[in-house]
Amino acid sequence: MDDAILIGADGVRRCAWSFSTPEHQSYHDREWGRPVGCDELVFEKLCIEGFRSGSSWLSIMRRREEFRRAFAGFDPSAVARFTHTDVTRLLADSTIARHRGRILATIGNARAAARLWEQGVSLAGLLWSFEAPACAPPTTALPVSTPGSEALARELRRRGFRFVGPTTAYAAMQSLGVVNDHVDGCRFWVVCEDERRAFTRPL
Repeated sequence: MDDAILIGADGVRRCAWSFSTPEHQSYHDREWGRPVGCDELVFEKLCIEGFRSGSSWLSIMRRREEFRRAFAGFDPSAVARFTHTDVTRLLADSTIARHRGRILATIGNARAAARLWEQGVSLAGLLWSFEAPACAPPTTALPVSTPGSEALARELRRRGFRFVGPTTAYAAMQSLGVVNDHVDGCRFWVVCEDERRAFTRPL
C-alpha cells in the first residue's frame, strides 16, 4: 500500500494522511493510536469526535483548548452539573462549535458517565472491553466503522450516551489506542504496539 505511506524530511515513514498539515502530523505522531485508560481523556475524545462529525477535523482540533476551557476540562463530574445557564453560555461562545444538539449531548453524556461510575463501571473500561484481538498492521484502506465499533456504539446508546454512532465510536477507538490503525510500514505502528503491550487495560 505504497500510497498510504510517505517519508518525511526527517526520514521517518508515516501514514500518508499525517502529511496534510503540521497539526495532523503532530496528532499522528504523539496521540493517535497511543493507549489511554483515563476516563476524563476518553470522555473528551468521545465528545470531540462527536463535535467533529459533519465538521472539519482541523477546525475542531485547532479549538481543542477552547473546548477544554468551555467544558471544564472535560471532567464528567463537572460537566454533569451544567445547567441551562451553561448551555446559554456555550451557545454564545464563538470559540467553540455552537451546536445545541452536541452541547446538550455532551452534558447528557457526562451524566451517563456518572451513572456508569455509580454502577462500578469506568468509561475507559467500557471502551476497552470492545478491544479486538491483536493483529498485523492494516495494508488496505481503513474502514470508517467496524462490527466492534457498531457494538460499542449500541452499548453506549443503551447506557444513555448520544451522538456516538459507529463512525464516531471507531474514530475514538483509533485515537485512544483500542485499535492500532497505523498502516503497514508506518514507524508509529511499532511505537503504538509497544505501548499497547505494556498498557494495563482499565476495568
